[in-house]
Amino acid sequence: MSVGDVTALAEAKLDLARLIAEFERITEMLADIEKQLHVLLDEIPMAVQMRSIKGLGPIFVAAILAGAGDLRQYAHGRQLLRKAGLNLAESTSGKRKGQIVVSKRGDSSLRKYLYLATIQLIGINPVFQELHQHNVEVKHMKRQQSVFKLVGKVARILIGMVNRAETFSPEKASYLVSQAA
Repeated sequence: MSVGDVTALAEAKLDLARLIAEFERITEMLADIEKQLHVLLDEIPMAVQMRSIKGLGPIFVAAILAGAGDLRQYAHGRQLLRKAGLNLAESTSGKRKGQIVVSKRGDSSLRKYLYLATIQLIGINPVFQELHQHNVEVKHMKRQQSVFKLVGKVARILIGMVNRAETFSPEKASYLVSQAA
């Protein structure tokens, strides 16, 4: 064994110890930030309503509120979708008429968090799982089409809940599923 091998091993051990300490420090910082986030969200009535949806965690609620602002300012979920750039537009050129696409003219972080929140809801919430399954199996949509349709439904549900000062009701959402059938 040469001297370089021993030195490299000692340096690697020191580097690993430094990385572990950095990881633990960052993990503590994230835990503190999450505690502060919970305290702030508990002070906002619409955040408490939004968190009543099983699967919509505090980070998603905070990100949606940060991007959209006060949800009471929207009369319909379509307005929230337009702010996020999730409204439909026609892709055209000078010589051709294109297909219908998502416009993407809006707040990209709001768009991202609405999409990720919907993916989370499809994975956790039985109501949204049932809606997604209905879209895919009965309506023969592609999975991604169903997800974007459910993003719109999530936006409409959020705006409706906030405007009526209600919490999420799986019974009302189950009614939506029976209406979709």
